[in-house]
Amino acid sequence: MSLFKARDWWSTSVGEAEEFGSGCLCVANIDNGSDGLDKIVTGSYQGILRVYNPRPTKQEDGWSGYRPEDVLLESSLPNPILQVEAGVFASGSDLLHLAVLHSRKLAVYSVSVMPGAVDHGRQYQLKKTYEHSLQRAAFNFCYGPFGSVRGKDFICVQSMDGTVSIFEQESFSFSRFLPGALLPGPIKYIPKLDSFVTASSSWQLECYKYQVLAVATDSKTKEESQSMKSGKRVNYDWCFNIGEQAVDIFVTQFQQNAPQTILVLGEKNIFCLTETGKLKFMKKMECDPSCFLPYASVSDGGVNYLVGSHTKSLMVYQDCTLKWAAKLDIVPMQVCVGTFSDLKGVIVTLSDAGRLECSYLGTDPALFIPPTTDARELNYPDMDREMAMLQKKIKQLANKSAIVPSVKQEDDLQISCQVNSSLDEPSVAVDMEYEDADGVPSITVRIQLKARLLLENIKVIVHVDYPLASSLQTFDVSDVDPSRPSEHFVSFFVQGRGLPTTLTANVSANYISASGAPRVAVGRVKLPIKLVVKPVLPVKNAEFKLTLDSNKPPANLLEIFTDLAGENAGGQGAALGFQYFGGPIVTILASKTSQRYRLQCDKLEGLWLVTKEVVGRLNNHFNKGKTAAYSIYFSSQLPLQEYFDLIDSHFEHRLNAKRCSEMLAQRASQFRAIQRRLLTRFKDKTPAPLGNLDTLLEGTYRQLLHLADAVEDNNKSQDLAANSLNCGTRLFNLLIRLWTSMSDDEFKVLQQTIAPIVPSSQEQGWEESVDASVTHLLRTTLAKSAKDQTLNPQPLQMPEDTTKVKKHIALMCDKLGKGARLVEGMPTNTAVNMAPSQRKEKKNKISATSKTVMENGHIDTSDDTETLIGSQFGKQKHKRKEADSLSYPNGMSELPALGLPVENQPDEGLEFHKKKQIEAMVPDLDDMADHMEGPGLVPLED
Repeated sequence: MSLFKARDWWSTSVGEAEEFGSGCLCVANIDNGSDGLDKIVTGSYQGILRVYNPRPTKQEDGWSGYRPEDVLLESSLPNPILQVEAGVFASGSDLLHLAVLHSRKLAVYSVSVMPGAVDHGRQYQLKKTYEHSLQRAAFNFCYGPFGSVRGKDFICVQSMDGTVSIFEQESFSFSRFLPGALLPGPIKYIPKLDSFVTASSSWQLECYKYQVLAVATDSKTKEESQSMKSGKRVNYDWCFNIGEQAVDIFVTQFQQNAPQTILVLGEKNIFCLTETGKLKFMKKMECDPSCFLPYASVSDGGVNYLVGSHTKSLMVYQDCTLKWAAKLDIVPMQVCVGTFSDLKGVIVTLSDAGRLECSYLGTDPALFIPPTTDARELNYPDMDREMAMLQKKIKQLANKSAIVPSVKQEDDLQISCQVNSSLDEPSVAVDMEYEDADGVPSITVRIQLKARLLLENIKVIVHVDYPLASSLQTFDVSDVDPSRPSEHFVSFFVQGRGLPTTLTANVSANYISASGAPRVAVGRVKLPIKLVVKPVLPVKNAEFKLTLDSNKPPANLLEIFTDLAGENAGGQGAALGFQYFGGPIVTILASKTSQRYRLQCDKLEGLWLVTKEVVGRLNNHFNKGKTAAYSIYFSSQLPLQEYFDLIDSHFEHRLNAKRCSEMLAQRASQFRAIQRRLLTRFKDKTPAPLGNLDTLLEGTYRQLLHLADAVEDNNKSQDLAANSLNCGTRLFNLLIRLWTSMSDDEFKVLQQTIAPIVPSSQEQGWEESVDASVTHLLRTTLAKSAKDQTLNPQPLQMPEDTTKVKKHIALMCDKLGKGARLVEGMPTNTAVNMAPSQRKEKKNKISATSKTVMENGHIDTSDDTETLIGSQFGKQKHKRKEADSLSYPNGMSELPALGLPVENQPDEGLEFHKKKQIEAMVPDLDDMADHMEGPGLVPLED
């Protein structure tokens, strides 16, 4: 950081919303005034050419700054201006002219002064002297006395393809290709050597003699030369590798008969070379330079130069030594030095946004000096009391969960989402994976983006969990004005065959804040349940039943579900039926004699979303405007065995995927081995029989295709099993919360321990992650004594079976049922199984779960723990329907459920049966010996 700031002498903003780059600034006596003062010439990419003559006056509070009469000339040219330079470009005149480079044209202008009449003053005019049309897109140009001419300046234009074209004032001379040109770079003329130095795309400096370029021609006429497509190859005189992209080049000679110096500005370094390409010194910059300018030489062989950086700093160097540094208000894209109003050495800088500043170096401190504080004597007893009070507050706040301040800084962008009250007519649901007789509905959500200030290039992402889908997943917003919010409409619908896990959709917007930092704004959409279910007649019998107790008489279900009455409208409100689109039917029953509600469905996972909706709507209905607290709880046995069936089903798919991958790798290795054998036979000069290797190759290829289809089908089935496990886990956690009357903090811990999110990764799956989380709780928060709290974490790897995870979940539920807490410091829970009428639940003592799990994985039989393993679901005569179980195509039938484990050991007979089922999917080549046509060879039939 620099200590001093550059002192402002004159400044202005050039135009409005115009862009500038390197080469768009020139300081010279362009009007050839007799006073010899310089003028400032700017040209923008919008084609506006301006000439300024700064003439501020000294006042008491500083300089007067910019005045309208400082603009001498302003002209609009038809094409963007790439570069402006001043030189002797007209024949028959030694006056300075202005060369302006466009993309397809090179024009030379003269700036003349006409004396005004009466009080109008002098007028400046821009007259075109001549122009050249370019056959190629121009990049930049340099000028000088090419060929050692005197009193004239010729122009060399470099094109985007690396071609240089020489113009001898009004006439075109020749064009040449530079060897190896890929991207153009800065180019300058060395008068003493009559050579050009340029930076190539291979990050090296190359020097070319003017005479070498002039004689390397194959064209007979100049017209052919400018539009040439080939030519003799020219060789550089010398080259020097700088190892980075060159930003700018300057050739300096401040003293007569002194050797010329070549200065190169790189992306991180400054190089100084002699005219013959020898390195004199190199300076590594600590910041990213944007421009530089050599301006003087105060010692023999030394050079002084200015360097502007992207950190808004201007540094003065003498060779490698930093002599001065000053802060600027802009990032300079080009810097020049000129003489104005008898003030020499004025530094002129131009930014890419058109801020033009004339400044000089001074000693105005830019640092804030804090005021001195009054010294006071230290009172140590008061400091001790204050420290004790602060420590007490810190300890109190540490016990609270919300230790982060709730005050949130206002974001630059806010997202508000409003769901339409009615479903779309007609529906916009597309690409459905199932069919429904009543059609699949959709609902439209209005997404509104509000900004505190102007924001541009906003990318909005809409995310919703499977099986829900949206009409738009991503869309771009060009800009959001604070006075005009941006509105967009997105439709949601059920697209997949699975059951919805949540009705919440997330809308995120990525944008760049005013400070230049990337930010993300998030909005949430709560979709209505009528989007995923439709009202149907209740079903009397179902496989899975769930009973909820409350402390108040049952409400009329038609008043609770006014938006889903449908075919049940006009009834007594004691029974309702809902059917998932493409899924099972859920029935809700309200008891007439007791304070209970029953939910039943043919699938356990189908109860989740409706149960959550029933609990939420009942709480809102009874707690609205009433002082008496309403509570709803679950007092039956937890559906452990039914939940474990979902875990087993998902784990079996993971095992199948692993086994199929291993078989696929084995068949692929066999396929490559057969290919090598065949290649060896074909390369053999002596023809030999193939020995049915081609038939074996074809058979292995078919097996590979068969296995690939099996893997793909298993992946689809695994996704559906993961979706079912997600719903079942959410329902299981909700029942535990209602069963134990958990607090919000405890429920957060439970959700993080038995996570409902089921990852699709094979390396770190759901079973081992949940097992590790539950085991950690059993060894820490739920441990009975200090000896049980020894931590010895096991590596996260895919288990052989689900015995451990099911055993640990059952043990955790047992401890929660006995009053254990998931958050340390809370009293023992005495509100477990608190029903209005005390009903005794049957407890089954099972050897596997009545044992305490220790850290090293063995079982301690010293504790007779009784666990609620039975389930009211198990009392039903119906079992899980075969039609609801996931089946595998290509002969992959569902494997039998593992059930509740009896020992912590895998069943070898069952494992052997599973392995045989997988291997039976694809026939082994060795089993087809009956069709052999040669020794060990198998011809496959279609």
